[in-house]
Amino acid sequence: MIEHGLSRAFVLHLPYTPLELEHAMNPTAEDRVPVLIVGGSLVGLSASLFLGRLGVRHLLVEKHSDTSRHPRGRGNNVRTMELYRVAGAEQRIREAASTLADNHGILQARSLTGDEQEWLFKEIDPGGGLAKFSPSSWCLCSQNDLEPVLLRCARELGGDLRFSTELSSFEQDAEGVTAVLKNRETGERSTVRADYLIAADGPRSPVRERLGIGQTGPGDLFHNVSITFRAPALADAVGDRRFIACYLTNPEADGALLPVDNQAEWVFHAPWHPDRGETLEDFTDERCIDHIRRATGVPDMAVEITGKAPWHAAERVAERYAAGRVFLAGDSAHEMSPTGAFGSNTGIQDAHNLAWKLSAVLNGSADPELLASYEAERQPVARETSARASARSAEHSHPGYVPAPGAGGGRQRGVLTVALGYCYPHGAVVGVDPELPVVPDQMRLTGAPGTRAPHMWLHGAGERRSTLDLYEKSFVLLTGTDGEMWRTAAKGANEEFSLGLECYMIGTGPNDDLAPEEGADWAEKHGTTPEGAVLVRPDGFVAWRAEGRVADPEAALREVLSALLCRS
Repeated sequence: MIEHGLSRAFVLHLPYTPLELEHAMNPTAEDRVPVLIVGGSLVGLSASLFLGRLGVRHLLVEKHSDTSRHPRGRGNNVRTMELYRVAGAEQRIREAASTLADNHGILQARSLTGDEQEWLFKEIDPGGGLAKFSPSSWCLCSQNDLEPVLLRCARELGGDLRFSTELSSFEQDAEGVTAVLKNRETGERSTVRADYLIAADGPRSPVRERLGIGQTGPGDLFHNVSITFRAPALADAVGDRRFIACYLTNPEADGALLPVDNQAEWVFHAPWHPDRGETLEDFTDERCIDHIRRATGVPDMAVEITGKAPWHAAERVAERYAAGRVFLAGDSAHEMSPTGAFGSNTGIQDAHNLAWKLSAVLNGSADPELLASYEAERQPVARETSARASARSAEHSHPGYVPAPGAGGGRQRGVLTVALGYCYPHGAVVGVDPELPVVPDQMRLTGAPGTRAPHMWLHGAGERRSTLDLYEKSFVLLTGTDGEMWRTAAKGANEEFSLGLECYMIGTGPNDDLAPEEGADWAEKHGTTPEGAVLVRPDGFVAWRAEGRVADPEAALREVLSALLCRS
């Protein structure tokens, strides 16, 4: 439940003058913004993009001077790419990722030049089976290439994004959040008053710490140093093997090799053991070069070290995702092993889930109680996903990871189900079995409430588009050729709730709005009869379904929307 009318103030302090304190407690009208985003990495930038698409004015602050320069966080799963597709950014992202467009699979080898080599999997989507589930596909786009695209898209939508700016302090009350910001280049401080704050400020989130929100889970798993380097000769050793990553298992020099351009630029993740007293200073250029040569099996290769960055793999999930008007998203809410790229994708999907709910509350169509569903939906997904990420690291023998005995099992199977088929048994949904598993054993995108709505191709107004393209800025009611009564019900609901609810009749009749492709059955795909209807949320998840004819569609729809929007 969202706690409003809080008597306790949450404060994050850095010293500021009495004049600045007075300004903080009496912000001017120009300092007001509906949403303040703290953190400008993948999750914060995605939150800005999604809010911008919904017309929600916001301010993003990021303490670093620019977007990421290190090639990391490269795997963007199909669900994330669906979100970017609907937000109008997918094509730009694929253009930025074109260099690695033909890289697929994970290779495990003792060295690149020896005989002990095995593909853990060779294709992300063997046989092209993903097309029946989605209009999108996986995309290998490194963080340093993806973030600039998101930044440009967000600014084009009017987002106010400020780099070299950090959150110095914040206080919240029943009406909003007052934050003091510091320009790290000039030292100047300013104050902003926001209705809500999104903390996308990383795994060591100062906001989460000040809110006193604890974490659950095993904790630290392993540590690596990510080394960027130039080695043109390495392309000869790699040959035509276009992998996403290669786990090199030489016990004297293990690590993970990742291509940047398949030619001269590479990344190597070397195990780091701070528990044994190792420091970052121990990773000299000479040590890194020697390690890379031995791991790859190319002893005389010319290597130029261009950068080093430590990173930590952990499995933790925040005990709460919200405190009053402050919400955690991304790594501030959950940490996951990097194997499978689940962490960044889960965070981006957090931002998407939260964006439409904030928009609905801010525009008055929903009660603030709707925001309680953010934690109810996203926290269980993080718990299940983080466990599977750790299991996948065990299955792949990720360098530096020594799992507990028996860890791993067969969980790496069904990765697509984890990425795309997860469910919301609780939250802003009606008619869901509360015992529904968050991650089912099999992919079941059949139009059931709590699941991502099915994908099917539709034709109308001279264009071909997916059903998923319909879901972004409002609730959508889908019905069949015999669904005129649902169109009437939607009109009545719009008048009552000022919701902007859109209704589409799907079929080949003269009154239908959209036609399915030949041979496709809309009702069968969505688990209804032609007289039924499916209500889909702005994030593409099914909120409710009428499987057949309803005696009073308008009354039924009114009751459902009242429950979903917490206006009953």
